[in-house]
Amino acid sequence: MATCTAVRLSACTKAAVSQEARRPVSAMRAPVAARSIQQRDSVAMGGSAAVQAFGASVAPATGRAERMVVLARQGGQGGRGGRGRRGRRDEPEDEFEERVVQVRRVTKVVKGGKQMAFSAVVVVGNGDGQVGIGCAKAKEVINAVQKASAQARKELVTIELTKKSKSLTHRVQERAGGAVVMLRPAADGTGVIAGGAVRVVLELAGVQNCFGKQLGSPNPLNNARATLAGLAAVRTFNEVAEDRGITVEQMFA
Repeated sequence: MATCTAVRLSACTKAAVSQEARRPVSAMRAPVAARSIQQRDSVAMGGSAAVQAFGASVAPATGRAERMVVLARQGGQGGRGGRGRRGRRDEPEDEFEERVVQVRRVTKVVKGGKQMAFSAVVVVGNGDGQVGIGCAKAKEVINAVQKASAQARKELVTIELTKKSKSLTHRVQERAGGAVVMLRPAADGTGVIAGGAVRVVLELAGVQNCFGKQLGSPNPLNNARATLAGLAAVRTFNEVAEDRGITVEQMFA
């Protein structure tokens, strides 16, 4: 009699287990999904509001969770694991202006073939007597321009201009490689009469009235360097008078 009872109990247990196994997965995961939804809503609503809405069985959101929600609503900036700028303050805007003079593709022949890259020539200036030229190479155009801009900022040249017309004090002619550039002062209202890289350098340097002419090679980089050398070679009246050992009034007398 006891043996029959045990056999019946084991058969009932197996039937219950098989019936539990045949239950759909969605039905088994329903309580877990409901609890996760309640916890998510509790975090979004805050501690006291979650307890009032879902009862005391739902734990109120902690301060860290509330901070995470606030950071998520702000776009993910800051915090641990955020993809925004972490701890960076708003940097002041740079006073220098950048202009790309030339971008060209260059190749380097190596043992396995050719390596392609890009060369960029960038002129940087603040329009008030400071200007620089940079040339750099990189695999991408953007990286080449950024490297050239950084190099130009490191090699800034300060020039002296006339106060009234923002022009040069005297005529100058400089050479860089095969390029020869002539710069000549102009009266107020003339403007910058030049072309190519010479005009870019003059405008970013703050020159408002000047004549510029390319007399040699049309290479933009060499012309820009020759223009920069000419601007750096300009001397003021005070410098010339000091070298002669006289005053400015005596020099013009």
